[in-house]
Amino acid sequence: MRGVLRVLLNGYDYLVIYLGGAVLGVLCLLWTPIALVMRPLLSARVGRVVGRYVISVGFRFYLAVLGLSRRFSFDVEALDALRDEPSLILAPNHPCLLDAVMVISRLPNVACVLKSQLMNNLFLGAGARLAGYIRNEPLRRMVRLAMRDFDYGSHLLLFPEGTRTVVSPVNRLKGSIGVIARHANVPVQTVLIETDSRYLGKGWPLFRKPPLPIHYRVRLGRRFDPPGNVQRFMVELEDYFAYELARGPVVYPPASLPAVDDSRAPTLPSHSPS
Repeated sequence: MRGVLRVLLNGYDYLVIYLGGAVLGVLCLLWTPIALVMRPLLSARVGRVVGRYVISVGFRFYLAVLGLSRRFSFDVEALDALRDEPSLILAPNHPCLLDAVMVISRLPNVACVLKSQLMNNLFLGAGARLAGYIRNEPLRRMVRLAMRDFDYGSHLLLFPEGTRTVVSPVNRLKGSIGVIARHANVPVQTVLIETDSRYLGKGWPLFRKPPLPIHYRVRLGRRFDPPGNVQRFMVELEDYFAYELARGPVVYPPASLPAVDDSRAPTLPSHSPS
């Protein structure tokens, strides 16, 4: 009897994983042609509001579907405290692909910094462009667009690790977050994402079933004032993440994964801080 129950539960877990992925894929496919049509018809400002709201609602629905399965749990309500805050840079650690989904599901006015490949992606590109998301390169253009977006009271979601975590407890951080905070004079709100699974972490095959259930918790960390010195700020920010994450129940990736770039700060424009 136990063997039968184990087989049934294993089959249910596969159903949850693949059905959940299908739900997200269908949501993206349904929204893509609508976003393509709406973008030339709406002003950039209205397009941002509509695009970000739809993505937020869609991501919340997706997480709700996973939560109803009782095989995933998402404790993300702490983010609600930021909804009415003035402009902030949201700086989460990045253990898995669901991190941006969790943050955006609770905050409907977020400009997300995305890799250029994702901005051109069939599933995500049209919606991301309508929502006014920002390409992560080149640096000067990213800084300029982020500063312009802050004029509308937006939050900027930027993962300071630059990629999913591959080094315990946190990758070496990229200096771009300090550059933007310095030039825009906007504080950095750290966000701590904790999980007990490596599911969808760096190197995890997309269709590999993890052991279930999986739990995620998001909590707000320290808020840093805009830095006067980018390099000192990056050292302090990295030390803070390392200390806080080492105390939590985060499951870190295996040490055998490839190392990340350890440069702290990129080359800055001539008027940038030292």
